[in-house]
Amino acid sequence: MTHDLSTLTAGRIRDGIAAGDFTATDMAESALARIAALEGDVHAFNEVTAGLALDAAARVDDLAAAGEPLPPLAGVPVAFKDNMNLRGTNTSCSSLILESYSSVYDCTAVRRMLDAGAVPVGKCNMDEFAFGSSTENSAFGPTHNPWDLDRVPGGSSGGSAAAVSAGMAVLALGSDTGGSIRQPGALTGTVAMKPTYGRVSRYGVVAFASSLDQIGPFSKTVEECALTLNVICGKDPMDATSVDMPMQDLAATMRDGVEGLRVGVVRDLMALEGCDPRVRACTMDAVEVLAGLGAEVGEVDLPSCMYGMPAYYIIGPAEASSNLARFDGIRYGHRAEGAEDVMDLYLRSRAEGFGPESIRRIMLGTYALSAGYYDAYYGQAQKVRTLIIRDFEKAFCDYDVLVTPTSPTVAFKIGEKSSDPVSMYLSDVYTIPVNLAGIPAVSVPCGLVDGLPVGLHLMGRHFDEATLMRTAYSYEKAAALDMRPPLASALGV
Repeated sequence: MTHDLSTLTAGRIRDGIAAGDFTATDMAESALARIAALEGDVHAFNEVTAGLALDAAARVDDLAAAGEPLPPLAGVPVAFKDNMNLRGTNTSCSSLILESYSSVYDCTAVRRMLDAGAVPVGKCNMDEFAFGSSTENSAFGPTHNPWDLDRVPGGSSGGSAAAVSAGMAVLALGSDTGGSIRQPGALTGTVAMKPTYGRVSRYGVVAFASSLDQIGPFSKTVEECALTLNVICGKDPMDATSVDMPMQDLAATMRDGVEGLRVGVVRDLMALEGCDPRVRACTMDAVEVLAGLGAEVGEVDLPSCMYGMPAYYIIGPAEASSNLARFDGIRYGHRAEGAEDVMDLYLRSRAEGFGPESIRRIMLGTYALSAGYYDAYYGQAQKVRTLIIRDFEKAFCDYDVLVTPTSPTVAFKIGEKSSDPVSMYLSDVYTIPVNLAGIPAVSVPCGLVDGLPVGLHLMGRHFDEATLMRTAYSYEKAAALDMRPPLASALGV
């Protein structure tokens, strides 16, 4: 029997399996059937892992049949961004240079999901090596937004966001370097979380910018987001940057409400040119909801965050240039034919394997790190990063949560910004400062503009995911928005 996954939460699935209402195999087959029906229109996946899903579901059903306690994500169909290693799959990063690379080990966050009983249904499309804000930079074609198939789902984790939005997976993991979880979350009407840098192990994720990257979840509800964070967060000896910092049970504390919570609207960022006034209005309407729930609302400025965009596009490409040097046609990935010598092999392999945006960022990063320019560019960008960190520290002396829109616009048309990199980069203007500072942030749906989702961006102190979950959950329950895209009903699924 198949079930409509767009109406089932992770908690309902686990409880239903425990009660015998359905089986984990039912859930896996439902997800695979939905993928078969919708994938041709959405293209959320680079690889569908039916065998792995059914094997994992069978193990959960065996536990249920034996009367054993079920783990927290038992039988829940999940998807993973295609820069996360999972044995039995390819990990391509949506790039020709890694098209045939087979994972030989598991990403720690992926393994924690599987150990919690999750059922892996596939690896999701993305911007190549996570370089982009629209999932148009994939070597395997763009992902389409389930709310409007002519529009982008955001990026770089657009496939993961689209899979959850369309109900092809109940949960998904993405990676966020400058907004690559939260921005597609906003554009697809999903809950999308970037934890504090170091909360989640980066082991097994193909690195973009190692000082910025962080794994986080996509879900339909805040409660599912909290449940997923409980599973994937925690110290990992395989990642020296992961932090041994105890965290409250987020699912248990998120119902504590926002009475007396201090919410600061970031005035200077809200006033940025390029933000759709209707998006700004949705954001302020959401702030009014929080005020009505007892939150104390005020305004704050983060002046150094105005320079976050240029600082990020020096630091990110610089680290990417270093991280991607290993993909040279010799140690990993695509190897060009007919090379005359080692240098020719190196040049041809990278030219054939990398797409235009990857080449652009590698060149930018290499230039910023080159002799004579390091201090002028990379060194200066790191100084700006320090100023941004200080601005946030000052703001959090007065406020518990800071608020902006997640994205300055709703989802734009496929191809609309692909020829204008700067315009594309501005899609992350609200999210980038968070990565530079290393703080946690969540995007939660807060309304529609022209029938397309808008995201409310909530930012918190380092390691204070609990307050963000409380705030997001309180807003979600009070707003009671229906964020199911029209795609499923239009296709009769």
